[in-house]
Amino acid sequence: MTTQTTSKRTETAEHQISSSLLTQKVRITIVGCGGTGSAIACGLPYLHQSMMALGHPHGLDVTLVDGDIVSHSNCVRQPFSVSDVGLHKVIVLANRINLFWGFSWKAVPQFLDESWREQTDILIGCVDTRAARNKMTRSPTYGQCSYVLDIGNNYDSGQFVLGQPKNSRNNKCPPRLPTVAELYPEIIDPGLDGKDTLPSCSDIQALTKQAAFVNQTLAYQALAMLATLFREGRISYHGCFLNLSQGRMVPLPVRRSVTKKRSRVLAK
Repeated sequence: MTTQTTSKRTETAEHQISSSLLTQKVRITIVGCGGTGSAIACGLPYLHQSMMALGHPHGLDVTLVDGDIVSHSNCVRQPFSVSDVGLHKVIVLANRINLFWGFSWKAVPQFLDESWREQTDILIGCVDTRAARNKMTRSPTYGQCSYVLDIGNNYDSGQFVLGQPKNSRNNKCPPRLPTVAELYPEIIDPGLDGKDTLPSCSDIQALTKQAAFVNQTLAYQALAMLATLFREGRISYHGCFLNLSQGRMVPLPVRRSVTKKRSRVLAK
C-alpha cells in the first residue's frame, strides 16, 4: 500500500539518545517471536555484551511476549527443533538464552493487547498483522516507552523503523523521531489485513513464500542501528528499507521535522 500527502522541506539531522538510557538498565520488550522476533531475541545478548564491555553499568533486561506455540513448520525457518513442538515460543527462547548466557530474561506466553501496561524503555514489534500493531499502539506500554522499533517483511523485502511515541517521556526530545504509525498510518489499519497475500510466518505456506534470511537480515540491521545508538549516543538514520532481490538497502534519515510526504510500499 502507498500513502501520499503534501510535502514539506526537511533537513537531515542527528538523533541523540536520552542520557538516562546510558546510566540505567535498559528494559526491552519484544512482541512476537516468530521469524524476525526470534532473530532479534537471539541477537540481543550480543548487544548486551557489547554495551557492558563499553562501560554501560547495567546493560539490557529483556522480556519476550508471544502467545504462539511452536509448530512443525516453525522448525525450518525459526530457531526451534522438533522437540520444541507444542511448547510456547517465548518460553523455549528465554530458557535457551538464559541457560547459555546466564541471564534472567523473562517470557510472557500471551498475546499483547490494549490492556498491556508493563513498563519498558524500548518496545520492539515483530508482528505480522496490522491489527496486532494497532493493539500495540493503543496499549499503556506504548504510551509510556521511550522508543518503538517496528519490523516487517514481505517475500524478499521489508523495513524497520525506530520512533518515539508522543508521550510524556518524549515531549522534550529535539527532534522526536516519528513512529512508523505516524509516517505510514496504513500499517496500523486492521481493515487492510485481508488484502495481504503473504501468509503469516507461522503458516506452512511461508516456507515457500518467504525468501531465506529476510527475517535475519532485517533483525541484524536493526540491531546494528541500536548498537550505534548506544555506542555513539546518536544516529543519523532511524530505519531502513531492504530489498534482497536487488541487493539494496535504503536508510530512513533523521529529519529536523516530520516529513509530510511519504511514498513507500510497506511490508506487513
